[in-house]
Amino acid sequence: MFTENFVVEGDNVEYSDDYITSKFVYNRSETRIENQTVYVKPIKKEYSFRTDRKVPKLGCMLVGLGGNNGSTVVAGTIANREGISWDTKSGPKTPNYFGSITQCSTVKLGTDETGEDYYVPLKALLPSVNPNDIVFGGWDINNANLSEAMERSMVLDYDLQRQLKPYLEGIVPLKSIYDPNFIAANQKDRANNCLEGTKGEMLEKIRQDIREFKEANECDKIVVLWTANTERFCEIAEGLNDTAETLLQSIDNNEAEISPSTIFAVACILEDVPYINGSPQNTFVPGVIELSEQRGVFIGGDDFKTGQTKMKSVMVDWLINAGIKPTSIVSYNHLGNNDGKNLSAPKQFRSKEISKSNVVDDMVASNPLLYKPGEHPDHVIVIKYVPYVGDSKRALDEYTSQIFMGGHNTIAMHNTCEDSLLAAPIIIDLVILTELLTRITYKTENMEEFSHFHPILSALSYLLKAPLTPKNAPVVNALFKQRACIENLLKACVGLPPETELGLEHKTNYAN
Repeated sequence: MFTENFVVEGDNVEYSDDYITSKFVYNRSETRIENQTVYVKPIKKEYSFRTDRKVPKLGCMLVGLGGNNGSTVVAGTIANREGISWDTKSGPKTPNYFGSITQCSTVKLGTDETGEDYYVPLKALLPSVNPNDIVFGGWDINNANLSEAMERSMVLDYDLQRQLKPYLEGIVPLKSIYDPNFIAANQKDRANNCLEGTKGEMLEKIRQDIREFKEANECDKIVVLWTANTERFCEIAEGLNDTAETLLQSIDNNEAEISPSTIFAVACILEDVPYINGSPQNTFVPGVIELSEQRGVFIGGDDFKTGQTKMKSVMVDWLINAGIKPTSIVSYNHLGNNDGKNLSAPKQFRSKEISKSNVVDDMVASNPLLYKPGEHPDHVIVIKYVPYVGDSKRALDEYTSQIFMGGHNTIAMHNTCEDSLLAAPIIIDLVILTELLTRITYKTENMEEFSHFHPILSALSYLLKAPLTPKNAPVVNALFKQRACIENLLKACVGLPPETELGLEHKTNYAN
C-alpha cells in the first residue's frame, strides 16, 4: 500500500506549527578485547531530534553551471516544473525525477493487521524542498547561456531542447576561476568567462556573487555544489593549507598551490553556505575542514556516485557477504563528453582513479575470513576519451572471485549509462538533503541546547564515491548501508524505529 500522508502516533513524537520533535533510542554495540577475547556490550543512548517545519526558498549555485551536468539538471527541473512533454522516435515522453532517491524512492512505514506493508515517498518523511522550486544559478569558465550549453552537451532530445530554449536563454553563468595549473590543458579553448585578479580578490568576488544571487532571487538559503572539471590533487603542506589560519593566509598571499575548488569552498564557509564537492579532487584540505568546523558550516564530498562505482559497491558487498572472495576487479570506461576530455590528462585521471579505487576497502576489511591483513583484490581502472559516444558512457567490469574448493567465478557486465542523466538527480538529492539537514538539530540527555550535526555531512555518502567523514569516523562504501543511514536518520526524526527486517510478528506468537 502506498500513501503520501501519514501521522506518527505515540509518545515518541510531538508536532507543533514550527517543529517536529522526536525521541529516539539509539542502540549499538561497543566492543573491547582482552586476552584475545572480544567482549561485546549492548548500549543505548537517548536522542531528541527537532526539525524545523518551515521549508525555505532555496537557491542552488553550481560551479560548472554550463557543463553537461549543470545544463541538464537546470533543464530537467524546468521541464518538470512547467510540465513540458516532448516527442521522440519511440513516442511522447513526460518529465520525471527518476534516479532521485528523495523524489522517486519509497520507505516502509509499517505493516497493517493483514500483513500488508505501507510505503511512503522518502521526501514525505520530513518537510523538504520541492526541486521544481529551486532557483538555479552559478559560475562557469565558458560564457555560453544555458540554452547554448544544453545544445552543446547533446544530452536531451531535440524536441525538448526546442521547448526549453526560451527558459534557458536568459541564464548566463557568472565568471569563474580558471587556473590551467589544475585542469587539463585541453580546456583552454572553453575559458572565455574568467575572473581576474589575485586569489584573495577572486575569493571576495565569489562571496559577493553568493550574496547578490541570494538577494536578487529572494532566497532564504543557498547551497553551492561543484560540478565543474576534475582538478589534479593539490599539495598539502605545513604552513600552506594545513590549518584554517595558514590556508586563509595562503589565499591572501596568492599561493599557486591553492586550487579553485578550495577557494570556492572557503568562500562558501565564510558566507555560512553549505558546499558540496561533486568531483574527486582533494578540495577539502585540512585547512578547509578546520574552517568548516570552526564556523559550523556544512561541507560534503567527494565525487558523484552515478553508474559503475555504484554498481561496484553493490557487487562487492554482495560477494563478500556471500562468503565469496573477489580477487580481481577490472573496470574500463570510455566516454566522449567534456568530463572525459578533461580526464584524458594524466593528473586529472589520477584524481578520478583514487576516488574509484577506494570504494571496496571497508567491505574487504569487514571479512578477515576471506582476506589476510593487508590483502586486497587486484583493482584496475581505465578511462578513455572517445568523442563520438558523447555523454553515453560505456562501462565494462570483470569480477573474478575464488569460490568453494579452489574454484573460480567470473562475472562480466556491460553498462551503458547516459552520464549527465544519472548525475542530475544526484545533484538534486544532494542539494535537497543538505538543506534539510540544516533544519535538523539534536540533543542528548546531557545536553541543554539543541545542536546541529557535525559539519562534515557523512550522511550523504550514498550519493558520493569517496565519502568525506569526520576525523576517526569509519568510511562506509557499501551502498545499502549508506541508503539505510539516510532512511533511518529521517525516520528517527519522526519517532520511527529503523527497519530491522526481522518480521517477528510473522515468525512468533506475536499477539501474546
